[in-house]
Amino acid sequence: MEVEASYSGFLQFLYTSVSFIVLTFISLYLLRSKLWCNCEICNTYLTSSWSLKFHNLCDWYAHLLRESPNKTIHIHVLRNTITANPENVEYMLKTNFDNYPKGKPFSAILGDFLGQGIFNVDGHPWRFQRKMASLELDKHSVRSYAFEIVNHETENRLIPLLSSVSRTKDVLDLQDVFKRFSFDSICKFSFGLDPMCLDLSRPLSEFAVSFDLASRLSAERAMTASPLVWKIKRMLNLGSEKQLKESIDMIDVLAREVIVTKRLMGFSSQKDLLSRFMRSIDDETYLRDIVISFLLAGRDTVASALTSFFWLMATHRVVESAILAEAVKVLGPNEGLRSFEQMQELHYLQAAIFESMRLYPPVQFDSKFCDRDDVLPDGTFVKKGTRVTYHPYAMGRIQEIWGPDCMEFKPERWLKDGVFFTENPFKYPVFQPGLRVCLGKEMALMELKVVILSLLRHFNIQTATQFNVPQFSPGLTATFRGGLPVRVKERKTPFSS
Repeated sequence: MEVEASYSGFLQFLYTSVSFIVLTFISLYLLRSKLWCNCEICNTYLTSSWSLKFHNLCDWYAHLLRESPNKTIHIHVLRNTITANPENVEYMLKTNFDNYPKGKPFSAILGDFLGQGIFNVDGHPWRFQRKMASLELDKHSVRSYAFEIVNHETENRLIPLLSSVSRTKDVLDLQDVFKRFSFDSICKFSFGLDPMCLDLSRPLSEFAVSFDLASRLSAERAMTASPLVWKIKRMLNLGSEKQLKESIDMIDVLAREVIVTKRLMGFSSQKDLLSRFMRSIDDETYLRDIVISFLLAGRDTVASALTSFFWLMATHRVVESAILAEAVKVLGPNEGLRSFEQMQELHYLQAAIFESMRLYPPVQFDSKFCDRDDVLPDGTFVKKGTRVTYHPYAMGRIQEIWGPDCMEFKPERWLKDGVFFTENPFKYPVFQPGLRVCLGKEMALMELKVVILSLLRHFNIQTATQFNVPQFSPGLTATFRGGLPVRVKERKTPFSS
């Protein structure tokens, strides 16, 4: 026993010593980086002094980009050029697309989590997955299948849940509910499996919990001043990297269980997306990466968009009334949505959704890596290997792009004679325009419309905690820190207050 205790003590001492050495190394590295670049922006970033004036890092970036004459800034210690210039965005995502791939540094940051999934690869693997996904998602039968699932989940689970809460008068975290709802929906659509996360009496699935943690910790890697920081922690299995490894191990186990279950159930005639991919792909690791990509695309982005939308509705009742009035005109006073195509007639609802995502895009920024030395349209020189980030969150807050009322929530800016019209996608890059444009855009909009319309017609939803500006948690998608606490009151008629 004494020998075991001594050995255990020695291991603890060794672990503590190594941790101290690593932290010292990291501190010295950051100090050297700071001395290497004494510009105000880099110092503000490294010391986090931006938080003295701004609630969120994205708001600080938006401020810097507004003040920049060409709407482009540099964070030297991150080797990151950040732009909110629509001409630069078009150049990166379309005109000179091949020179701005995801790149090896980005793939390394998210590689443990996303593997070789479509969001983390370039070249042939990206083209292959995109072609397969495009062929499936463009089919009328697939869109109808998705509509049936979302409608069923909304009518049979989401509305009954909120009705129950309205009777008990409890405070409900609507963001958590939307995450559960979108997780159930994407699992049924993508895998033909039902995790039943929307049953609040059940604990959130291990898959969903591990997915949340892996997403957050992977995003934090990108915020470090050097990849050496997280790579050393990963090598020594320390702190956040140890947590990330444990969460990814859990995801791997559960993702493979999904694949095994599909094989046992039979996939040759199933309608879900995974079954369709499994008819062409047999590699389990590849299939695992596809599973994770489906979840990332269809769960967090939809939940984020819904959370922001209902937060805005709490202070914009005129917009809510206009949405409900349009629904009566298009659908009738007591009729719900009956088809995917019918939603195209709800112009004001679509305008309100686009306006909400202009101010609060689910993905606040996206990065590429410059493959060869280049010059952006605004004259910015970009050295090979530089990370180049375009920033939809900041772009929605720039007067030169959206006018002096850019900070106002104003759906009318998307309407001409009452008909919805699309803006230049490079000034509104919420769905990543260009060759990597979001393939699930139409289905995501369908899900948003079904949920928004159903909840607004059935309930009066009020925020339980008032805040002027949302505070966001680190992550690959925008998440309200602390959730969205609300009180729900069932409407006696579709339009009573």
